[in-house]
This record gives sequence, structure tokens and C-alpha cells, in this order.
Amino acid sequence: MRVPDEAELPEDVRALFGKFRDKTGFVPNVARNFALTPEHFLRWFRYYDFLMRGEDQSHLSRKEREMIAVVVSAANECEYCLASHSAYLREITGDPVLPDVLAANYRRAHLTPREHALLEFVHQITVDSAVMSLADVQMLRTIGYSDEAIFEAAQVAAMFNFTNRIANAMGWVPNEEYYYQHRSKRGD
Repeated sequence: MRVPDEAELPEDVRALFGKFRDKTGFVPNVARNFALTPEHFLRWFRYYDFLMRGEDQSHLSRKEREMIAVVVSAANECEYCLASHSAYLREITGDPVLPDVLAANYRRAHLTPREHALLEFVHQITVDSAVMSLADVQMLRTIGYSDEAIFEAAQVAAMFNFTNRIANAMGWVPNEEYYYQHRSKRGD
């Protein structure tokens, strides 16, 4: 797939690329690839950014959202999102092992019962949403998730199912930097 040259992109896309460079030192390949259709990229990114970084209006923690990203991406075998969101999860938790365990088998991760239930829910959305029912929602309500948090979890799972499928179909490759980021425990 053709990756557009940055100089040919609209100003708002180039400005966003500049923000990526300022924050991480590089432009994520997902942005470079998605920018083949700049308007689609900007609309996708606004929703993605709102779901994953919008702390003011979120009903889930950043850790919960990133764990959802990793578990859904592992179920979909999406190398790009596994690499990038494992790095983000390592960054926010300071735990260099958790993302790898979640990717290999999230059921064996050292998590709270509440976190395990959330990940079971999003995994089921990913592998067979047609069998889900109100009982799945009620189970999360019982352990303390609000309807808003459950709806948000479903939206995050859906966002990653959507993005994973595009990345896999188009053969998008993660930036190598993701594999190295945040591999040591905080304080080391």
C-alpha cells in the first residue's frame, strides 16, 4: 500500500504528525498508513483519541482501556496494535511483564477479579459477540461497573476490532521503537 509523503498531506494531518514527533520522537506507522485517506484518518483519530486518552469523560481507567486494547489485539493477532498498546500499557503501569502475559493468555494475568471480568467481556465481544446477552452486561454490573463503563468497554473493544482488521488486512507493520519502550521496571 502506498504511504503518502508527508509533504503531500493536508496541514492538519502534518500538524498532528508534529505532535506525535514531539511526544514520542516518531510518527506511528498507523498514522502514516491511515493518512492515505486524510479525512478518514482524522475522523478515526479523533474517536480513537477520545476513547483512549479522554480522561475527563471516561468511565474506565487508562489501564483498563489499554488492557482491552492488548487483549482484543491478541485475539485478533494484530501485530501492530499489540506492539503499540503493549508499550503504552508498560508506560502507564510501569510493569514490563503485564502486557506480555495479557497477550499470551490474559486469563493467567495477576489482575483483580473486576479486571478479569472486564477482559472476559471484551474477549467475548471479539471472538463471538452474537452469543452475548444481557447476562454478560449484568455480570459486569454486579461487580460494580456502571452501564456507562460497560458501554465504553464495548466501544473500546469495537474500535480495536475495527482497527485490528484494517491493520491486518493491509499488512501494517509496527514501528520498531514500540518493542523497546518501557521494558524496565520503574525505578530501575
